[in-house]
Amino acid sequence: MDAQQLRAAYRGRVGNGSAAGGDAVVDAFARHLSLQRGLSAHTVRAYVQDVTSLLARLGDTGTDLASLDLTGLRAWLADQQRRGMSRATLARRAAAVRTFCAWAYRAGHLDVDVGARLRSPRPDRHLPVVLGVEDAAHLLKVAEERADDGDALHVRDWAALELLYATGVRVSELVGIDVGDVDLAERTVRVTGKGDKERVVPFGIPAARALSTWLDRGRGRLVSATTGAALFLGARGGRLDPRTLRGMLHRLTAVAGVHDLAPHGLRHSAATHLLAGGSDLRTVQEVLGHASLATTQRYTHVTPERLRAAYTQAHPRA
Repeated sequence: MDAQQLRAAYRGRVGNGSAAGGDAVVDAFARHLSLQRGLSAHTVRAYVQDVTSLLARLGDTGTDLASLDLTGLRAWLADQQRRGMSRATLARRAAAVRTFCAWAYRAGHLDVDVGARLRSPRPDRHLPVVLGVEDAAHLLKVAEERADDGDALHVRDWAALELLYATGVRVSELVGIDVGDVDLAERTVRVTGKGDKERVVPFGIPAARALSTWLDRGRGRLVSATTGAALFLGARGGRLDPRTLRGMLHRLTAVAGVHDLAPHGLRHSAATHLLAGGSDLRTVQEVLGHASLATTQRYTHVTPERLRAAYTQAHPRA
């Protein structure tokens, strides 16, 4: 169920009076996340859905918000685990509930911050599939050759993949780029990441060439009366949808004969190749837009070749 359906279920279970109050609390929490915390719309939706799921369970047990306790929170998470939720999802839901309880306590909806001692399950250390340098180059070569037919959508796909790999940006950041955010002379692009934080990321000559081709010979053919400032456009002239980009990448990896991967895998490939090329973690952190270096350390991994090279160079008995 989505957040709206969960809210309806919550209203049906706890009665009209409590429902209005619960709905108002969730709405106020959503405004807090968006306006005061500056979280992305995606994160706000996820947190609201998690909290509404919790409130729906309270309705099932005949409990109101004021009587929520740590035992109830743990029981809710345990129920999610029995339903087969992944560790990553459980960790996010625990974080959402901790955030909600801390806010509800400060706002006077709870007498005690009951979520302060709620521990998150450790997420699985699963790394997405990454491409080797040669496979990444081959994928982009296939995209370029496909764009040689002059089809505007094929030119767009080539430019989008070149920029995605060159910068390591998130797919949501890529589709949010406007034409004015790109500086071809300096070969930099301004992106807006999580929490509406802006950063400037450099890109190389291949991406600049693909972008120039797209701007000169592709984008203009997709522009419509409703087109705004978006850099990458869909077939109808609107801003490119992330799902379209994901589907295109899956198809191109099959054509290229390389590992199937999502845009996040291409982002991870870019980070891995930066590290393998000698970049330090701080630089990768800035490029990827991570608020914490610890996130970058979890996100990246050391390739066996780089580990062997570092060992050979540094160890006296190598």
